This record gives sequence, structure tokens and C-alpha cells, in this order.
Amino acid sequence: MPAHELESDTTDPLARERAHLAASRSALRAMREDAQALDIRDVTANWVNAAVLQAQIDERIKSLADLSHTPLFFGRLDYLHRVGGDLAEGAEGERFYIGRRHVHDSDGDPMVIDWRAPVSQPFYRASRKDPQDVGQRRRFGYTGGELTAYEDEHLTDPSEAEQTSKLLQAEIERPRVGPMRDIVATIQPEQDEIVRSGLGGTVCVQGGPGTGKTAVGLHRVAYLLYAHRERLARTGTLVIGPNRSFLHYIEQVLPALGELEVKQATVDDLVATAGVEVRGTDPADAAVVKGDARMAEVLRRAVRSHVTPPTEPVVVVRGSRRWRIPAYELEEIVNELLARDMRYGAAHEALPQRIAHAVLVRMEEAGEAPDDRVQNAVARNPAVKAAVKAIWPVVDPAKLVLRLLSDAEFLAAHAEGLLDEDEQKTILWPKPARSVKTAKWSAADAVLIDEAGDLVARTHSLGHVVLDEAQDLSPMQYRAVGRRCTTGSATVLGDLAQGTTPWSTESWAQALHHLGKPDAVVEELTAGFRVPREVIAYASRLLPVISPDLAAVESVRESPGSLEVRRVADPAELDAAVLAECEVSLAREGSIGLIAADARIPVLAEALTAAGHAYLSPGEETSAESRLTLVPASLAKGLEYDYVVLDEPSAVVDGEPDERTGLRRLYVALTRAVSGLTVVHSAELPDQLAAPAI
Repeated sequence: MPAHELESDTTDPLARERAHLAASRSALRAMREDAQALDIRDVTANWVNAAVLQAQIDERIKSLADLSHTPLFFGRLDYLHRVGGDLAEGAEGERFYIGRRHVHDSDGDPMVIDWRAPVSQPFYRASRKDPQDVGQRRRFGYTGGELTAYEDEHLTDPSEAEQTSKLLQAEIERPRVGPMRDIVATIQPEQDEIVRSGLGGTVCVQGGPGTGKTAVGLHRVAYLLYAHRERLARTGTLVIGPNRSFLHYIEQVLPALGELEVKQATVDDLVATAGVEVRGTDPADAAVVKGDARMAEVLRRAVRSHVTPPTEPVVVVRGSRRWRIPAYELEEIVNELLARDMRYGAAHEALPQRIAHAVLVRMEEAGEAPDDRVQNAVARNPAVKAAVKAIWPVVDPAKLVLRLLSDAEFLAAHAEGLLDEDEQKTILWPKPARSVKTAKWSAADAVLIDEAGDLVARTHSLGHVVLDEAQDLSPMQYRAVGRRCTTGSATVLGDLAQGTTPWSTESWAQALHHLGKPDAVVEELTAGFRVPREVIAYASRLLPVISPDLAAVESVRESPGSLEVRRVADPAELDAAVLAECEVSLAREGSIGLIAADARIPVLAEALTAAGHAYLSPGEETSAESRLTLVPASLAKGLEYDYVVLDEPSAVVDGEPDERTGLRRLYVALTRAVSGLTVVHSAELPDQLAAPAI
């Protein structure tokens, strides 16, 4: 399967392919110009319709932008027969160019087929064992947006030996300058199965470092938007990441695929409540209790405790008549609403109507003929409103949580049998806050408020949610995410071995239960495409301690010399040695990440500045001029760099509250490199890494 270089001869196949690329770009420009030229003045009834239609046209124009640095197509399929039809004798099969979006010519004939279309699927799935009617699959190589090479596979030719695609491998290993790229040209068959799984079901992807799970999740969103655009346009889609740095790193993937409508957020963003500012932090033990699923029942009891059984009748005066509803009948109405387990707020709204209905029954028995207007008027009667206020008062979620965390007796009453005394003391504030606005809320408190808010009023559900780095969520955070897709589906992405919070999940079965998706399909990606074999094998020495039930990732990339472990005898020379390794990496092509324990970041920042090295913070976009990022170990998860210099592994471990969490944090840091990893240390390495370096 040789790669053919571009030649000047116009009869060369690659010259013809370049001509097709140029023609396709011209067609895309024409499509964009057609969208820009649309005149909607005579087709809209009012300014509202005009604004909506214009917004849709603007989005269409954005989606048709031609990104010069991004190949418009990356592959070609030559089918043996006509797709979906019969061929006349001697006729050739159909040919399709596979790319990031659909492009057609002025006659409407396709010049590039969207990678998500059914006809494109064999580009990812066809093999010699199952050619799927593909005679030839062609891959294209690009340099800076210019088509420079091609590579052919003849899937039905028994004389051609099966080989690894050099262009495919080169695309996987291409240096990473800038944000995360799409992997649309390199999707593997096992990844494609997940990407194209249906909208109706939730999928959980367990994937070790370098297996492409994040990219798979993002491409699944793009596929679902293609296959179910109308439905998801109504219900919405959301990508949830662990932090802002991570979201910034991935934010260009979907726009590069033409998808501009997918929102991105962190869990903290989801649970942000007006008037509640997160200004405090919890000790680990308090955060663990607050994040425990038992808190959901504590909150449910606390909310329902506001319902007070009626002891007095309601007397409604209308004109000269008085209508009396006795306390026992009111109690029956209240008990019925409680038994239905409605949202507290919905029941609060229903109660006056139920009381009014009881009044109307008496009116009808007395010979009157009241209608709905009369019932609504009775529901607004001062006596009814006073009864509702006494029986089923309004509950403010933030005030409820404030009371739970401030009032020991109130917490004890609703945590009985759920939280023991020590756990209750752990989450009680030592100094109660005076009000919602003055309280120093923590991130875990905000999740509790969100739970209480859902008990009062149902949370809006989206059509599809992608949850990345899911292993780090607490049960209460899973519930918060699950509320956003109760009527939709989810793609859950994570790696149990990379769980670095005290409350990280121990199994996907537990996580999916708390998410409200216990029937989700769990897929495991074990083939690594990003991290070199030598690096992942070194990091996998930690697996028996941090996650003994997980299999190590089997990297398909062997890269001798990609791992170096350097011991610095004099601790005073450590900073200089780290800087020297950064300079070695900067002499190579691609991005560089200097990863260190959070406590070491200020020291290294000062050393870099003193040496005249500019550096970026995690999430800031790298460029050809600025390629070095200084990364706290706590923010390294999900990020990738061509070359990583890891400072003092023991400090990374010691920076966490316990050894297992520290070793998991170290595992994350060790697996961020795509081309090479250099470990620099003066202190002893953790025992698990102390064996001779590979």
C-alpha cells in the first residue's frame, strides 16, 4: 500500500485529485454565496419570523465556511456496484469522496459526501474479510491544507498484502499545535460502532489514555445531529467537561465538523443558581458526605416536612353563601397529593385548584352551575390562599439547604437513619450563615441546592448529553447531570483509573445508577492510538494499585526512545534540569507540556520567566510561536501534548490527600504525551515506578 507523492504531470492521479479538491472548494464557496444572497424580505410575515429565519441563515453561512487548513475530504470509496441500485453490464460502480461536510455542484450532484452519511460508513468499517462492496479505499495525505499524497487499498484483490496505513499513522501522530482536532479521518472500526450508535440508548465508554474516548464522544454528537437534526434542534444537546481549560481545548472539534449549536458547560455551570455564589471550599470528608446519594433522601424529607396537615376547615364566602370544606376532607386532598409524589411546587399549584373543586362540588349539589371561571376565582379566594400558605408553603431551595447546613436539629430530624452523628457534624457549618447571599457556598452545596430545586420544580431535560471525565463525579453530581437528560440519552466517557477525587466512582454500574441510566451499554476501548507503547507501559505499572480490575491499554504505536527517566542527584539542580529538558523539547516540532505538582507551579513559573521562556496556561491555544504550556497536575486530565516534561513525580503523589489518589493523579500526568515523555526527578520515585526504566 505505497503512498504516492505529488508529481507535476497532469496525468498523475494525484494531480486529478487536487483538481477535484479545487473544484470542491469552489463549489463550497458557491454554496456559501448562495446562502449569503438569500433575500427574506418577501417571505416573512413579521419581524419575529424574519429574525428567526435570518438567524438560521446566518448559522448556515457559518457552517459553510471553508477552513483552508482543514482538508475538505480525506478519503475516497470506489464501490464495485451502484449504491442502492443495479448496474448495467460493464458499467463501473460509484465513487464517493468522504469529507467533513456535504458539498454539491451547481446541479446538486455531490462532490463530497459527509462522513456521517450511510454511504460513508464503509470507509471506517470495510476490510478484506468484509469489503462491503468497496473495491478500493483511498486515503489522502495533506501538508498545510495542500493535498500531497495518496494511498490505496484494494479490498477485493487477494494478491495485495494487508499493511498498516502509513498516511493513517502519520495523521494520528501529526504534531499538536492548537486546540484538540477532530479524528474524522482516523476513526477506527470499534470507535465507529460507538459513534454511530442510536440516539435512543445511553452509551458509557471506558477508555484508557490515548484510546480516543473524548473524540469518540464528540463525534457521536456530530453523528446524532446529522441523523436526528430536527429532534435534537428542539430538545438541545450539551457537552459537559471537568473544567474550563478542558472545554477550551475541545471547543473547536464540533465547529470543524460544521456543528455550531452544541453548548458546553462544567457541572458547576449546570448547578449555578441565581443569588448563590460559590466562594467556599469543603474539606474532603465534608465533600464526600455532601456528594453521597443519601443526601437526596435527606433533601426530599426536608422539602416534604414543610407540608403541615390541616387542622381547620376552609370557609369560602361568595356573595351571600358560605361554602365549608372540613379539615378531614382537606387532609384527604393533601394525602392524595403526597401519595402521588409530585414535584413540591406542582403540588403547591394544584392544591388551591383541588380545594376549589371541592367547593364547586358543593355548589353543584346546591343546584348551581359553576364553570371553570368560577373554580379559578375560588382558587384565588383569600381563604383558600391562606389555607394553602399554611398547609403547603412555598419552599426556596437555597434557604432549605442553608437551614440544613446551619441547624443541627433540622438536619438530625431529616437525616435520621441515613447519616450518623459524625457525618452530620462533618457537613454542619461551624458558624451558620445569616442569609443565602452571605453564605460561603461550596461547589458541593450548589449541587445540593440543584437537587432541592428539582424536588420543587422539574429540571428541563435535553435530547442528548455528553459527560466527559465522568469518573470524577460524586453520586449527587451524577444525579444533577441525569436530571438534564431524563427524557433524552447520554454518552458517558471516562477512565476509572484516572479518578482523582475523593468521591470518584468505583464502577460504571454505580455511576450509571446514579445518573438514572442503569440500562446503558458499557463499551471498553483498549487500543491506544495516541500514547506511545513505551510510555503507556511505564504508566501502567501503577494500575495494580490504582485500578486492579482494569486491563492496561495496548498501544498500536511503538516509538523507541519516547520515554526518558532522568535522576537529578542534587535537588538544588532540579529546576535547571527541568528547564533544560523543556529546551530540548522546544527544539522539536509540536506542543510541549511541562506538568508538575500544583505546589511546584509558582517555582517553575519563576524559573521559566527568569530563563526568558514564555509559557501558556492550560486551555490557552498553542501556536507556532508559543508552544510551551505550564500545567498543574490537577488540570492535566484530558489534555494532550506532543512532548511532556514531568517534574518530580513524588511531589505529584504527595499533593493529594491519600496515596491512591496521588498515584492516580500521577497516572494522568504520565499519559499526556503523544510523542515523547521525559520524567525529571530528584526525590525517589514511587515504588511502582522504581523498576528499571524502559
